Amino acid sequence: MLSSQQQVLPLPEMGSANSGGSSVDSKAAAPRVVDLRSDTVTKPTAQMRAAMANAEVGNDLIGVDPTVCKLQQQMARIFGKEAGLFVPSGTMGNLIGVLVHCEVRGSEVILGSECHLHVYEQGGISTLGGVHPRIIPNKADGTMNLREVEAAIRPPNDDSYPNTRLICIENTHNRCGGKCISVEYTDKVGELAKWYGLKMHIDGARIFNAATALGVSPERLVRAADSISVCLSKGLAAPVGSVLVGSNEFIAKARKLRRALGGGMCQAGVIAAAGLVSLQDMVGRLKDDHRRAQLIAEGLNAIEGLKVDVANVDTNIVNVEVTHVSALGAEELCEAMKEQGVIAMTIGGTKIRIVTHYHISDDDVQYAIACFKDTLLKSSITQGASVNEMTFKQLT
Repeated sequence: MLSSQQQVLPLPEMGSANSGGSSVDSKAAAPRVVDLRSDTVTKPTAQMRAAMANAEVGNDLIGVDPTVCKLQQQMARIFGKEAGLFVPSGTMGNLIGVLVHCEVRGSEVILGSECHLHVYEQGGISTLGGVHPRIIPNKADGTMNLREVEAAIRPPNDDSYPNTRLICIENTHNRCGGKCISVEYTDKVGELAKWYGLKMHIDGARIFNAATALGVSPERLVRAADSISVCLSKGLAAPVGSVLVGSNEFIAKARKLRRALGGGMCQAGVIAAAGLVSLQDMVGRLKDDHRRAQLIAEGLNAIEGLKVDVANVDTNIVNVEVTHVSALGAEELCEAMKEQGVIAMTIGGTKIRIVTHYHISDDDVQYAIACFKDTLLKSSITQGASVNEMTFKQLT
């Protein structure tokens, strides 16, 4: 998801999707585009397009689309849950997850201050569900202090407070730079929730990235959770859709809510087919995105004016700090880079977020690093020349 704080810059049309980067027209070389804004810019592969064209479909509103059913069943099996529900977006998946667990209006959910559900989803849990968010500061690694989480759980018999019903975590954690939340931490949150009779939901938009980086199965990583929303249209490169997984009872309630929210679709197998290809072809290559993110982090950290905490780059997201010695600010640098076909986005005023995905090749990585270095060097020289000219005029 892109927020109003994440500056989106216009870009030329990308070439056809392939693992080697932008395509080149045989008649004339198209302008090179290295789009590092997000893994949501990925386009479906040729295999996905073929699967979509040939998908066997039915009516998913009454649960008889065979391709949707297969995707839901496969995702539930991967994550060790009883059932799944295909929804148009991760935002809807999270919204439904919270509303199912917080059926009574005025219930409370404990959330991290930097989590996607709190920052980027328009307060939908409150607007549409009457659910009150109880905010705990996220630490740099994306976790919340468990003592603070426990202290935030409301006394059950006090009429002054809403009833705490749910704890949510995000894995990987977007705003914390794609940090992975460990099995151990996730288990502890699950134990805490169970002890107090609460439920636990995971915003798993990039949960496959987390499982890949941590070297654990998706099932083990989310075993403690009651529900997980899993996105197909980020690193897995499907054009649309997420799958919400949980118990049979949870999914039955979720299906009813999906219809109320306008997320029920008829022959949805046409788009679900791409998700099946994602699970088959794209999960295994996420490690390449992580490796390339490390290369970018190391390369940019070596450039004067840029700073990256290389050791904390876990997956495919790199947060770059534009320091005070840079001749350009974050937005100015992104604008200058766009002229060379390298597209990135600013976050928080002084930072640039870079995300690798299957369109980005090793050559694209080196090109992007070289463009950052060249742009900052030229800007520094220009700035220095301007200062010298001003000094000369003052002296004369």
